Amino acid sequence: MNKGREKGQSHSTRPPVSVAPKWIQYTPEEVELIIVELARKGYPPSMIGVILRDQYGIPLVKSVLGTKLHKVLNKYGVKLTVPEDLYNLMRRAINLRRHLEEHPKDTHSKRGLTEIESKIHRLIKYYKRVGKLPPDWKYDPERARILVSQPLVLLSESS
Repeated sequence: MNKGREKGQSHSTRPPVSVAPKWIQYTPEEVELIIVELARKGYPPSMIGVILRDQYGIPLVKSVLGTKLHKVLNKYGVKLTVPEDLYNLMRRAINLRRHLEEHPKDTHSKRGLTEIESKIHRLIKYYKRVGKLPPDWKYDPERARILVSQPLVLLSESS
């Protein structure tokens, strides 16, 4: 038993098979088109995966296409304004700031905001290092509010 993680292990585990299941009725080209169509509707990558699983019966994009969902989106010119996990953290921070404007003495929420923003800063440092964010990108709560009010998925003009 892993002593480092004694709690919070109830999540499901993915099957280790990397071959596409036999029951999938779609060709890889059709799956790519479905992914791009869902992205055009404004769904983020995680939601696209859930929709593919629940409505189309495709358990994993990588087992069907051989590449990850992000690479398919990049191939068709669909870009994310910021990585999705960073976007979700910024959205949480903005909602918490809004809550703290109404309830300034909520010290537990103040601590929560500091923890969320430290996660944001750690993620930004990582994404700058791997090149997903430009080196001069900075987190600013007002800028984040504007960024979160816009859609996460951007489409290129050529596709």
